[in-house]
This record gives sequence, structure tokens and C-alpha cells, in this order.
Amino acid sequence: MDEALMDETLRQACILVVDDQAVNLELIADFFEEYDYTNTITCSNPLNISMLLNENSVDLILLDINMPVLDGFGVLSIIRQHFQESNKPPVIMLTAQNDQENRNKALDSGANDYVMKPFNQKELLRRVELQLENWFLRKQLQQQNESLDQKVRQRTQALNDANLEIVHRLGRAGEYRDNETGNHVKRVSLFSYWIARQAGLGERRARLIELGSPMHDIGKIGVSDTILLKPGKLTEEEYAKMQDHVIIGARILENSQSEILKVAHRIALTHHEKFDGKGYPHGLAGEDIPIEGRIVAIADVFDALTSERPYKAAWSVEKAIGLLEKEKGRHFDPNLVDCFIQVLPEVLKIRNTYFES
Repeated sequence: MDEALMDETLRQACILVVDDQAVNLELIADFFEEYDYTNTITCSNPLNISMLLNENSVDLILLDINMPVLDGFGVLSIIRQHFQESNKPPVIMLTAQNDQENRNKALDSGANDYVMKPFNQKELLRRVELQLENWFLRKQLQQQNESLDQKVRQRTQALNDANLEIVHRLGRAGEYRDNETGNHVKRVSLFSYWIARQAGLGERRARLIELGSPMHDIGKIGVSDTILLKPGKLTEEEYAKMQDHVIIGARILENSQSEILKVAHRIALTHHEKFDGKGYPHGLAGEDIPIEGRIVAIADVFDALTSERPYKAAWSVEKAIGLLEKEKGRHFDPNLVDCFIQVLPEVLKIRNTYFES
């Protein structure tokens, strides 16, 4: 801020003067008027301080210490309660008591300066100017920091949006290579979100699982059409090659700095592991399987069972739940199956919203 602009800003500052003596208030008001300060508010009753602070955007407070109803230290306490520290205007204490104890108490209580009565006009003027200059420069710096923070948030959001677009496009790429549909992917992601919330993972982590789960089968883009689109039962050799999709998917998603893609990597690699250790690709068991993989395993199987496909009829919800219950501790994490059943009303709403005829 250049000197001329700063000088103009100082003269327009809102200065609140608190003193129980009317003659002192008149003297100080006249003093500020003489030096072209155009916005001075006086207060003879310190009990009105909260109201005045609510009604005015105060830039500086001149505060007497010795007042009968509420002394300056009590007013300082009200000021500290009214403002956050970063937004508290400077306070200059005015007192006829020239003792170090009160001076230290004032400074320890939040005052920025301490001026003796009767004050020297030039000294008071300079101290007022210094406090106001620091105040306005601090506010300017805060505004610049807020503007910078806003730009950072906007750019971060743009990067997040770009990451989400990549995620969605990768998920769509997987759909084109499978008999599954976009609605299957959407349902699995939303089922997974609700399981995660019910399991106590919190909103942020549940959202990451929701966003990462659409790529659980992205590795199928590396599986031969003759296997992937075969209408009948796969041979043992074909089934082994089909299992490679989890490794292919993990390789596609590995080594990313994106939190979403890190979660997607864990899901792609582990959603076919089984709780009893008889899954693939690594035969992980129990809680050695990342919880994201355990969650998506339940969501994926449930949706596959209850959806009609060219090679099978859709199961009823009751029959599919029966299988999940039967497979607790074998295919699925028992606690997460319970979580899924507890959010079944939400699951059914999702099925109805993203229904496929």
C-alpha cells in the first residue's frame, strides 16, 4: 500500500474511545478531529462495548483502565471474547497510573500499547498511526492470503475434477470390454459407499471407495474376447487366464499419486480375494485383505447375483442375501456382510434408481 493511500486509509479508520469521563472523551474526539480522523466513536459506559463492537467495524480501540463499573481489564476480556485473535483490532490503554505492574498486566491481557495521561499529542498521534498501519497491513496480507488460498482451492479442485474424469473414463473403458453395464458399475460403487459408512470408515474414505470402485474390473480390457465374451462355462485354463484381469488392472492403476487411483488399485487387485484365503491372486486371508477389496467383493457379488444376464436369470434379493450369510467367514468378511444387511434399505433404493430392464 503506497504512502498516500495509507494516509487516506488511516484518516478513515474507525476509532473507538472508551472512558467513563465525558471531558476525556471530548478531549480525545477533538484531538482526532484536529488531525482529520473522521470516524471516531466515544463510549462512556463500558457495559455498552459489546453492542458497539457488533454495530461498528472498529479498527482501533483507546481504552481507559480506571473505570468504576467495569475497568479496562474487564473490557479487554470482552474484546478478546468478541474477536478471533487474527481479527482483533489493536488496543491502546490510556491511564494516569505510571506503574510497571499495570503496564505488564495490560500487555499480558491483550493490549498493544500503553500511553500515560496526560498524553503528549504528537506521541499519541504517532502511536495511533503505528498501530493502524500495522492493522491495515495485516488485513491486506490476510486478504492476499485468502485470495491465494482461493486460487489454490480452485486449482486443486480442477486437478481433482481431472482425476475424476480419468477415473470415469477408465471405468467406461472396462465396461466396453465386458457383459456388465454402466449401471452395474454405478450400483457397485454406491453399495460400496454405504457399506463403508456403516463400517465406520467415515465420509471421506467412503467417498474414495465409491470413486475408486468403478475400476474394479478395468483389467478385463487385457483379457481375450474369446474368454471374456464366452457364453458358456470357462475351462480351467480359460478361468486361470480370466483371473489375470486383477493383475492387469493393478498394473494399469499402480504408482499413481492420486488418492482415488491408489484406492482403485487396491480394489482392482484384491476384490477377488476371499476371507478364508482361498481367493486370488495372492490368497490373502482375513484382514490382510485391504478393507476396500473386502467391501467391493460383497457389493460386486450381490449385484451380479441379483442382475439378469444372457447366461443366467436374476436371483431374488432374499436368495442373494442368503448366499452372503452362508459365505460369512469363507468368501466374505462377516462384519462387512452384517454392515451390508444393515444398509439394505439404501441398497434397494439404489437398485430401483439404477434398474435395468
